[in-house]
Amino acid sequence: MVQESGYGFTEALISQGTQQKRPALSWGSKIKKKLKTVAPYLGKFRPSVGQCCHQCTPDSLGKKLGQTIPSLGFHNLLSVNETHTRYRGWLVRRVCCVLLVRGCRVYPSPATDRVERVSQSNRVQKALSSPDIAPAGGDTRGSLTHLTPYFSLINTCISPQLLRLVGWVLLKVFGSVFCSVQVNLNHMAPLHRASKQGASLVYVCVPQSIVDSALIPLVLFCHNLRVPYTLCHLQIHNNWFRSVLQRLGVVLLPPDPITEQEAETDNLYSSVMTSLVGELLCEGQVLSVCVSGESWRGGQWLARIRLAVREGVVPDVHLVPVGISYDCVPNTSTPVGLLSALRCVFSLLCGNRQKSSVRIHFAQPFSLKEMCDTGRCRVDGGRPLQDLLLPTILHNRSDAIFGQRMMSWILPPRYLPELCQSERDLSIALTLHLTYSTMSCMAVMSTSLVSCLLLHKHRKGVCLSVLCRDVAWLLEEILFRNRDVGFGGSLVGVVYHSLTILTPHLTLAAHPKDRSDPLIAPHPSLSATLSLSRHSQILTHTFLHEAVGACAVSAMLCEVAGCGGSSRIRGEEIKGDEVRGEMEFDVALCQDELTERALQLTHLLPPGYIPPCQSAHGFALDAVDTLVRCGILVMEEVPSDTPICDFWRKQGALTWSASDDHSDCEEGEARSFKLSQPSQCPELLFFLCSLMAGYLRALCWATEGLDLLDTPLPEAVCLGQIHSHLCDTAQRDRGHYESCSEEVARVTVRTLTDLGVLVEDQQRGCVFLGVSPLFQQTDNRQKLHSFVSQFLYD
Repeated sequence: MVQESGYGFTEALISQGTQQKRPALSWGSKIKKKLKTVAPYLGKFRPSVGQCCHQCTPDSLGKKLGQTIPSLGFHNLLSVNETHTRYRGWLVRRVCCVLLVRGCRVYPSPATDRVERVSQSNRVQKALSSPDIAPAGGDTRGSLTHLTPYFSLINTCISPQLLRLVGWVLLKVFGSVFCSVQVNLNHMAPLHRASKQGASLVYVCVPQSIVDSALIPLVLFCHNLRVPYTLCHLQIHNNWFRSVLQRLGVVLLPPDPITEQEAETDNLYSSVMTSLVGELLCEGQVLSVCVSGESWRGGQWLARIRLAVREGVVPDVHLVPVGISYDCVPNTSTPVGLLSALRCVFSLLCGNRQKSSVRIHFAQPFSLKEMCDTGRCRVDGGRPLQDLLLPTILHNRSDAIFGQRMMSWILPPRYLPELCQSERDLSIALTLHLTYSTMSCMAVMSTSLVSCLLLHKHRKGVCLSVLCRDVAWLLEEILFRNRDVGFGGSLVGVVYHSLTILTPHLTLAAHPKDRSDPLIAPHPSLSATLSLSRHSQILTHTFLHEAVGACAVSAMLCEVAGCGGSSRIRGEEIKGDEVRGEMEFDVALCQDELTERALQLTHLLPPGYIPPCQSAHGFALDAVDTLVRCGILVMEEVPSDTPICDFWRKQGALTWSASDDHSDCEEGEARSFKLSQPSQCPELLFFLCSLMAGYLRALCWATEGLDLLDTPLPEAVCLGQIHSHLCDTAQRDRGHYESCSEEVARVTVRTLTDLGVLVEDQQRGCVFLGVSPLFQQTDNRQKLHSFVSQFLYD
């Protein structure tokens, strides 16, 4: 068997095709004819993505449902020709890009007296009069000098000439990096209508790359919409580069060499930024914010926007989640100066041999005032994660798991201290809701499908023809869940495009019997596995209900298998068969216990995976029901001679008997389920369990390495040591590298902190983390490891 890896994939297919005197993708002829075409929709309609929440903003949702808009298709932002200009002719075809940016509308962005208005605001005056800033005697005129470093930030504006120049440069650069940047035109029409209604728009995205901050303004500029002011956490040291970005509407950190966390804890900076956001909204400007529940970024900006509405600076603001999907996320470093920015552009131009595509979805605008002031967005305050799960982990008590998880670290008390607790909780819920909405409207790209199948279903390799059939199957499952995809065309072309982009992370092996149907496997290296894991992450969001339910089923099956011999899951009447082998699980799973396991795992999910308006218990119930709908579980048949009673009798509901006689009868048992294939575990079940395995395995590894930490340590140092431990464990394990990424390590440390395993301590203005005395005991660490590992399927 001949084995090739890296960029040899394309050449191998071409060489095979040349030898056999047929096209390079000759294996496509072996696929069934009905699977040759991949449509990005079911029936006649595309999935309707980007709708606002029906529970929190029903009025905003009703505005869209009452309109009938014909399908307008997609617009490739990089495909610029003479039809996009007012002119025609051979010369126009050569300068059409220049004519396009010259004809785009640029809205005025004056910043004439903004410094005076911000300086005279009550919030800034109060900050200037604080004892740390105000001079002796109480005269605040001398303290105005403290505002000098913020004058350039306050005077941030949008220069029309510079915007047109940079717009032309970006179109040329992105044209060399991407083959297309597709924008759904049906999503642009609501933005034009919302901009004419007078309320300011705030675009919200989840950051994936520094390219996100350039794509959103470029798309809006090319569609004659107001270019937003970008609220950015970058620290730029080069003065000339800072000046250019500030004339493009980018609000940066102060020039002092401080981090975002240090800036937000400065009372004067926080007051200036809060007043600046209010002034920008009062001017009718548009804002762009990046939020992330996992990295706890962006919540303070949403809180400031909420303050502007609550204090009456503006009557209302419309929020627009923006989902950006890449075939291959640009791997660029964050620029801090001119040279680093040039290196960033150079890496974009030379980083990929194969051009990829981008899909951008603008969700339906919804009213911030409707969400927050009507009380429809539920804010329960929540309970600490350790109160929800530690009784179950340490004492096997399940009476405390009902409730919502508190995530106060998304907007810590040191940020915006003037906020009351109710407003802080509301801002946290808004951040989580927008994170979830943004992830929900992101399109699933073809590289995500192939990466997910190779990483979670065919880790040891698969024939190319089988991979194509699985791509067609997974595509239908995604569309059934009302998620849009960012590709279309023939099945052969879609798979070939994906494999070409993923070539550096794959291994190709020629099949000994059929060289036209090669074997494909993920390359067993750290960089390859991490790249495939990043690509497939959106599939975890898409199949989250199924993944949580599957892990709950796996936990119960592991308990049965661990008992040995015969096992009973519920009651005395239903007896499980004897467990003879690992693959025989002909047992009944009680609905209540299955829901309880799903609820335990739901509490462990990273932030932003479920909306805050849905209770954790409701999500767990939906997870179990989803397994029934997708055919993994089937309802256990009850013997006909057994009277069926309403198991809600405890709540006072009516009961009935099998003969329709409304008389009292014995209280019925809760429902129970069985696997649809008791003789062999369904392949789909293991595929869904694998979607959650990376995060759960990292929790197990981190728990095992707690005794190696010499705590207390600064938060960054502790995070680095846990990340190093995850990488070392993966190297020893020679696999499962998806459990040792920086993002997974960050989420793992946050989960352990919320569980009370790691304790935060403020020392000398820095956060230190230390192992709590409770989990310095080996028995308790072992209990935590066993609790997490029950959901982990290997």
